Amino acid sequence: MMNTAVRFLKSLFLLELFRGMRLTGRHLFVRKVTLQYPEEHTPLSPRFRGLHALRRYPNGEERCIACKLCEVVCPALAITIESEERDDGTRRTTRYDIDLTKCIFCGYCEESCPVDSIVETHIFEYHGEKRGDLNMTKDRLLAVGDKYEKEIAAARAEDAPYR
Repeated sequence: MMNTAVRFLKSLFLLELFRGMRLTGRHLFVRKVTLQYPEEHTPLSPRFRGLHALRRYPNGEERCIACKLCEVVCPALAITIESEERDDGTRRTTRYDIDLTKCIFCGYCEESCPVDSIVETHIFEYHGEKRGDLNMTKDRLLAVGDKYEKEIAAARAEDAPYR
């Protein structure tokens, strides 16, 4: 009986409404924190996982040895690798595709790579305008790796103590 009377009085005197107005009034004159996106960027975590890239050795040879561990470990089945054996007996990829529409950016491919070939960069501003733009081929992945190698190497060096 007492509980229903209290509820009735609260609703009669609009107690919840005034509590909400008090909360709104408390935050009304506080300085707003709005980010002007194209000009300002939020700080990224050092372990942020963005656009994929394939890396090369300093002599220019691609790092991927076609072990296919990244393809096997990918939970979204977004990676497709085809390989062939070269004249010197080593394996190299002929096809390395990542479908970014399937990818969940879990980082398993990066963690499973024994030669540090596939990495996820800090690039988060990319898009696709037509079908197929988000299918990253080997050439496109190598181009991203070549363009951002200094940033990738610096991020890997910074994260090395935690690996």
